[in-house]
Amino acid sequence: MAANDMDNPRPELVAADQSDSDGETGSGGPAALPKKWRIWLLASRPRTLPAAISPVLVGTALAWSDGLFSPAPALAAVAGALLLQILSNFANDYFDHKKGADTRDRLGPTRVMAAGLLSARDMGVGMAATAGLAVLVGIYLILVGGWPILAVGAASLLAALLYTGGPFPFGYHGLGDLFVFVFFGLVAVCGTYFVQAGGISADILLAAAPVGMLITAILVVNNLRDIVTDARAGKRTLAVFIGPKKTRRQYVVLLVLAYIAPLVLWQGFGFGTAVLLPFLSVPLAARRVLSIYSAVGTELNAVLAATARLSLQYSLLLSLGIVL
Repeated sequence: MAANDMDNPRPELVAADQSDSDGETGSGGPAALPKKWRIWLLASRPRTLPAAISPVLVGTALAWSDGLFSPAPALAAVAGALLLQILSNFANDYFDHKKGADTRDRLGPTRVMAAGLLSARDMGVGMAATAGLAVLVGIYLILVGGWPILAVGAASLLAALLYTGGPFPFGYHGLGDLFVFVFFGLVAVCGTYFVQAGGISADILLAAAPVGMLITAILVVNNLRDIVTDARAGKRTLAVFIGPKKTRRQYVVLLVLAYIAPLVLWQGFGFGTAVLLPFLSVPLAARRVLSIYSAVGTELNAVLAATARLSLQYSLLLSLGIVL
């Protein structure tokens, strides 16, 4: 994507302001809003938000199955997860632009700063406002869950900013995959359960693992697509370190392990057979495996979107299986 493209906007940006054909909004959606709001919606990257909701669904299902469901903390966990995801998206846009990682050769979705749609000051204000809202939600969750939630919340807030920012950005040193697995899988599921149940156990951690694996698989596709441009910009993702062949293998391993987890929950932790419901999505997963080996360049954008859908479908099925 262009580092400064104000005079030559990307075609999809023009289309975004003229129509509502992306399927993300209804007839009264962003096309009818002031242009600035449309830009902020684009910056928040709505299609990434289901990845924030998935772990909260699973964590809440686990609390429900244990008879510990609490609606207010569950809703606050949803709000907090969405705000942290949006903050991370804003921070990635900001810091990748500052570090020169967003270039004209970028194959992924539009970044608003690189496209010249928002200034650094605008994005700084947006990041501060989003972080402030996340802190407000966090204060409530701390009152519910105590000091462990304070520690988890502070770590999550810092991680959202330090993924691409700070003196040692995780995403630039091959640690992005681990960061996503830990914070979008283990921390998000276990944190959601904790604020409702007051504790966690080994089976909660295991149920969190496949959620984190599938969300990590989304990042793997992203990094596979961007290997060339990331390497050129000095962004050393894990994909840049291990190369495209092993990155594709990593994707397959993550999917396979995600589908082993329900078997372990069933056989090793006494969950009912309904916990195997995620296997209904195996045909979709198989298609994703085939596509990761056949898609190249911008074709990987469709694989990324399909992997995000698979992640949500899997989490919905796992949540239903846990409740049943």
